[in-house]
Order: sequence, then C-alpha cells, then structure tokens
Amino acid sequence: MAPAPELAIFRQGLIFLGAAGVVIPIFHRIKVSPVLGFILVGIVVGPFGVAAWVPQLPWLAAVTMSDPEAIAPAAELGVVMLMFMIGLELSFDRLKVMRRLVFGLGTLQVVCSAAAIGWVASWLGQPPLAAAVIGLALAMSSTAIVLQVLAAKQGLGAPAGRTSFAVLLFQDLAVVPALFAISLLGHGPEGDGMAALGIAVAQAVVAILAVIGFGRLGLRRLFRSVARTDSPELFMAACLLVILATGLATAAAGLSMAMGALIAGLLLAETEYRRQVEVTIEPFKGLLVGVFLISVGMGLDLRRILADPVPLLGAVVALVLGKALVVALLARCFGVRWSAAVKSGLLLGPGGEFGFVILGVAAPLGLVGNDAAGTVLILATVTMTCIPLLSYAGDRLAERFAPPAPVDPALQVPDLDGGEQRVIIAGFGRVGETVAIMLEQHGVAYVAIDNDADRVAEQRRLGRPVYWGDISRTEMLRRLHVDSARALVVTMSDHRAAENLVETARAEREDLLIVVRARDAAHAALLYGLGASDVVPETIEASLQLSEAVLVDVGIPMGPVIASIHEQRALFQAEIKQRAPNAHVRAFGRRRLRDARPGAA
Repeated sequence: MAPAPELAIFRQGLIFLGAAGVVIPIFHRIKVSPVLGFILVGIVVGPFGVAAWVPQLPWLAAVTMSDPEAIAPAAELGVVMLMFMIGLELSFDRLKVMRRLVFGLGTLQVVCSAAAIGWVASWLGQPPLAAAVIGLALAMSSTAIVLQVLAAKQGLGAPAGRTSFAVLLFQDLAVVPALFAISLLGHGPEGDGMAALGIAVAQAVVAILAVIGFGRLGLRRLFRSVARTDSPELFMAACLLVILATGLATAAAGLSMAMGALIAGLLLAETEYRRQVEVTIEPFKGLLVGVFLISVGMGLDLRRILADPVPLLGAVVALVLGKALVVALLARCFGVRWSAAVKSGLLLGPGGEFGFVILGVAAPLGLVGNDAAGTVLILATVTMTCIPLLSYAGDRLAERFAPPAPVDPALQVPDLDGGEQRVIIAGFGRVGETVAIMLEQHGVAYVAIDNDADRVAEQRRLGRPVYWGDISRTEMLRRLHVDSARALVVTMSDHRAAENLVETARAEREDLLIVVRARDAAHAALLYGLGASDVVPETIEASLQLSEAVLVDVGIPMGPVIASIHEQRALFQAEIKQRAPNAHVRAFGRRRLRDARPGAA
C-alpha cells in the first residue's frame, strides 16, 4: 500500500482554495471587494489571528497558517503575473508616450514624498539616516493592490489608472538604486562604492536590453511553433516559461522578477498571440495575486494595533492624505485633470510592498531600529488594506468635484482595444478575409481571430488586426470587448465551433448583431435557434448563383431567371422558417438580386 501523503504539505493550498472557492464568493455577494476579502482572510488565518490560539487548540493548525514566509514565493509570483498582464495591456509605443509621466511625475513623487515623510520622522526623534530610510520606504506604493483594484474596475486605461501606473513603474525602477544606496550606507563608506553601484546599474540595463532583444527575436517564433500543435496545455506551458524565464533573468541582474515579467508582457502585446495569452494566464494571475493579498493580511498584528489605536490611526490618516496631496498637486502640474489627480493620489497614498523590502535590508544593517521598523511595517500594511476603500472614495469624489480641465496628451493615447466600436470577425480564412476587405473599403473598424498560426502571421505582416486564439471561450469574447462591438461575424468552417460561439455570444449580450456562415438550410435553422441574427447558407447561395449563371449563359432571358431564382430562394427561406419557427429569417440575397436588375436604382 502506498504511504499516506504528508498532509501538512497540502494544508496551505487547501486553506487558500477554500478562501477562493467559498469565502470570497460570499464577500462578492455582500459587495465587498475581493482584494479586501483576501486580506481579511489573511488576518483571520494568520499568525496574529486564529493561528495564535494553536498552542491552546492544536486542531486549529489544520485551518490556519502561522508562517507567512511559507507562502512568500507564491505571493511574489502573484505580483509577477500581475505585472505580466499589465504589460500585455500596454505596448512600448504607449510607454514611450508616457515617459514624461514615468520619469517626471514618478521621480518627483518619490523625492517629494520621501523628503516630507523623512522630515516628519526626524521631527519625531529618528536619527537622520533612519528618517531617510523610513521616508523612502513609505514613499513607495503598492503595485500589486493598486493595479489589481484598477484591473477589477477596468480602470487601467483611464487617466487615473495610467497616471498611477506611471508612478508605480518608476517606483519599481527606483528600488534597485535605493537598495544599493542603503547597502553602501550600512557598510560604511568604501572607495569603490560608487563604482559598485554603477556596475550594478549597468548590469540591470544590460539585462533589460538582453530580455528585449531576445524577446523580439524569439517570442513570436516560439509561440507560432507552439500554436501549430493546437495544444492548450503546451500553449500554457510556453506562457509560464516566458514569464518565469524573463523574471529570473532580471532578478539575476538585481531587478525584481516583476520587472522582467512586465517586459515580457510588453513584447507579447505586439504579437498576434496577445489575446490568447491573456485568456490563458488570467486564472493563474487571479489566484496568485490572492495569495499575495492573504500574505499582506497575515502580516497585520491586530493586537499591537488595538493596544494603542489612536496614534496609529493618526499616522494612517496623515500618511495617506499627505502622499495623496503630494501626488495630486504634482499630477496637476503635469496636466492631469483634478478628478484623475485626486483618484491617483488616494490610490498611491498608502504604503507598498517595496517598503517591506527596503526595511528588510535596512533594519539588519542597523540603519533603522527594530521598534521603528515594526511600526512602519504595520503602518504600511494597514494603509494597504485601505486601498479598495480609498479607490471607492476617489470615484465618489471624482463624480462630485470634477471641474473641466485640459488633459495631458500622454493620457489621451487612444484605447486601441475598447475605445472604438468594432466588428469582430471569427475565422479569417478566405471568407473572413473577404468580409474584412469590404469593411476596410467602407471604413468600418474590425478585429479578427483565427486559430491558424501561419495564416495569422501572414495577415499581421499585411498590417491587419488579426490575432491567434480560441474565440469560442467567453473570456476571449470579453477581451475583444464584445460588450461594445458593432457586430460579430462568424465565418468559421468548423460548424460545431460556430454553433458554440453563437450560443456563447448571445448569452453574453442579448442585443448583439450576429451574422453567421452556415452550411445549408438545416444548419441555418439551427443557428437561428441558437441566437444568430442573420445566417447565410453557403451551399444555397453558391447553388443559386451557379444556376443563375448557367441559365443566363444558355440564353434564358434575365427576367425569368431572376424570378425563378427568387422563387427558389423563397422555398429555402420557408424551409428554414419551418425548422426555426420563432426565428426572424432574413431574406438573404434579395437586395443583391434587386440591385442587379436592369435599371435598378
């Protein structure tokens, strides 16, 4: 008999899956943010929650987690996945447009916030070096929670979302030189200190350039090769390989894994596989970000907070409002309108996970006392748990106090995916390509999906907005913004897949115009029954056009030919109507024949 498994290995996974599958849906029902829900779960099951009673009640060990470090790797992967998905939503062109916000607003935010917080810490009695480190630690904001909150509300493309992301991106970049500077201060002045810092920065730059170079050369080839196998499992493996490989490459150069994942996302955003990658990685991202949020809650010591809540509450309010004021004023100077500036300020006002990293390096070096470091960590954690509530407050303030003001051009980058109503073409073979050509001639925007990697690559070289992926999945339809699409044109030759797509699209949006290519009258009736708006049976139309050509070519006058074709088409329509009595069967082809008559207007 096989030995019994070590249940302790699976306990943490069961606790987390229980939270994701049972507790969070309950929070969702009572309209509590999932972000806040995961943090609350971490507080309850963590070492300062129910786990503190394990010595008295040993059976609680089965449903609690007493060691936050045990889930740290999975929590870090959550941030990595989140940054990868953010990269997919952006592109290098968009980042180039945002460079003024990233390096201008981002730099000023870190410098001004760190200086202000450091001055307050010094006024409260901290030594100069300790005050500087505390100021730098609390100047950082929470990339993971802020972006997760924005992504949940689809707010990353809004001015406040882009402003917040620009500042967060600079903070991620600033952590590397900050950590090196803290290390140099902790070890005392050395002659080669600046040289070591310069070498470290150079290594980081080389790593970024190497990842970009290898990515541009190899990513499209890698995913095309995997896509040809038509295996979802292999495609998923390729996605995870790219994320982890780029993350480890930048981590080896002293940067964070999240930075490498962001670059990988930016590179894949320019390929035809972008949408399918998003659909594939989204479940991993959601679960692993949940692990990170639980780890944040596990680090919150409620006993210490409740022991002296008034000073802590005052510090929380002062930190959030102080940083929010700095961010809002600076953002306004960069042309961001007041509503977006205030929302960004409230989102960036709390502390962040990089503050933990900075204090984790500074405290062992003696730059910050343990008591001060502990207080700062609690302050950062408490403020991070408030981000969903601050986001809600920012939305309400923006609705009430949003005077018109010019918007920075960097925030007016057109949303290439959701800002314009498009026709979605499912399948880009000869039929789909013909539909696209006609749409192009009449200036109608469209986006197309096909599962043939070579065909998609060929169309991408022609500059057409064609992506590789499985459009029958609801997640893919949502990524293509089916909620605002002008129409869905289904030209797929796989009739079962077309049927599934029509049914899925109709369930997703009741008023969507769905035009479908069918095989024959029976198939057309089935598609009407599944929710199609218009159906064009290819065998019927081909046979009628062939008959028309033959009759005219053998000398039959055009009038009788058109009449007989029209009668035959009416019979087919009646057959379809009989098979689908509740459907509104369109008179397919009638306008074409009418306009073809001599003298037709």
